[in-house]
Amino acid sequence: QVQLVESGGGLVQAGGSLRLSCAASGRTFDGYTMGWFRQAPGKEREFVSSILWRGGSTRYADSVKGRFTISRDKAKNTMYLQMNSLKPEDTAVYYCATRVGAVLSPTADYQYWGQGTQVTVSS
Repeated sequence: QVQLVESGGGLVQAGGSLRLSCAASGRTFDGYTMGWFRQAPGKEREFVSSILWRGGSTRYADSVKGRFTISRDKAKNTMYLQMNSLKPEDTAVYYCATRVGAVLSPTADYQYWGQGTQVTVSS
């Protein structure tokens, strides 16, 4: 059974950095897509970034492009989200997710989700 566990969230001042991790287990993920999503209070969940586990191709939401970097360590079965130049509007619960198939689209459906980690950016 696929399990995803996020870590690395916390409180940071605007302009600061955080690195989120998503530890994946339960199977090999070649052929899967991994993604990061976030949900702010009172808002719908939104796409942040995605990466193809096998080839490493990536995609980003316009709101984070140039500030966030997604990556994965296949040996550790872990995905990361390096977040720099954080803004108060980045405050949200961040979720990692995975889906079968190589689909980077922000609107793709994901089958498996983690529990989320809170990121709070103070002004």
